[in-house]
Amino acid sequence: MDKQALLETEQRISSYIHNTPILTSQLLDELTGSKLFFKCENFQKMGAFKMRGATNAIMQLSKAEQERGVVTHSSGNFAQALSLAAKNLGVDAYIVMPNNAPKVKKEAVLSYGGIVTNCEPNITAREQAAAQIVSEKGATFIHPSNDLNVILGNATAGMELLKAHPDLDMIVTPVGGGGLIAGTALAAHYFGKQCLVIGGEPQAADDAFRSLQSGQIETNEAANTVADGLRTQLGDINFPIIQKHVDHIIRVEEEEITKAMKLLWERLKIVVEPSSAVAFAAVLKDKEYFKDKFVGIILSGGNVDLETIKFQ
Repeated sequence: MDKQALLETEQRISSYIHNTPILTSQLLDELTGSKLFFKCENFQKMGAFKMRGATNAIMQLSKAEQERGVVTHSSGNFAQALSLAAKNLGVDAYIVMPNNAPKVKKEAVLSYGGIVTNCEPNITAREQAAAQIVSEKGATFIHPSNDLNVILGNATAGMELLKAHPDLDMIVTPVGGGGLIAGTALAAHYFGKQCLVIGGEPQAADDAFRSLQSGQIETNEAANTVADGLRTQLGDINFPIIQKHVDHIIRVEEEEITKAMKLLWERLKIVVEPSSAVAFAAVLKDKEYFKDKFVGIILSGGNVDLETIKFQ
């Protein structure tokens, strides 16, 4: 894994993804005391950055592997991403989803042609259901975040951000499974100028924060957070990258997440999901640290279940 691998990935997937816009806001700059650049992956195909990693992972499979299809387990955004990427590439996608996944995300998966298997909402049930499909169909399992080709695809969002704004002092991303922050860290390492990468994570699901402290992958006994996309944990492929290249992680409370999301809706006039707002919440929480800095913020997605969203 080197700079060349990232450049090849960017070229490989470019015709299948959007180079998403970067928004700014004078009011939010004044509020935080920083110069903020919001990379809007909520405008990505299927509404999240995960389209990048899913596309790259499928494209790196052999023809024979593609013919047997791909399988993943996901509560929402990667399920949608793999379904749409597979459809674009003429590949079958088998998607294991917990039965409490947001309805809007499940419907989107089906609309993209994903073949859905429901399971109990725990990691063991997800993994068992996915393993059964691999066994029966011969499909290739693609992990939503702990897969090097997924991580390299995710890195392209940070690469685009740094191409447009090469002098960023830092980039902040949400942290869930670790695929986005690991990819962003590689982008910053190879294409930034001493650009730090910082994570935002819900206090209620702070396994990545604790993992960096302990030096081993920690888990969450519960993850009762509005940021449903961040209820997963780090993996053995992305964790070493995070350990090496991520500066630190800022934990945010639930009300700080909803406040940040509300501000983004009101001031940038865009739809972002709670998980996406966590990075901005981290900047709001630690204004002194970010003061007078050029800060990139990756808004990871905008797939909101409007039936359940609460701004109050």
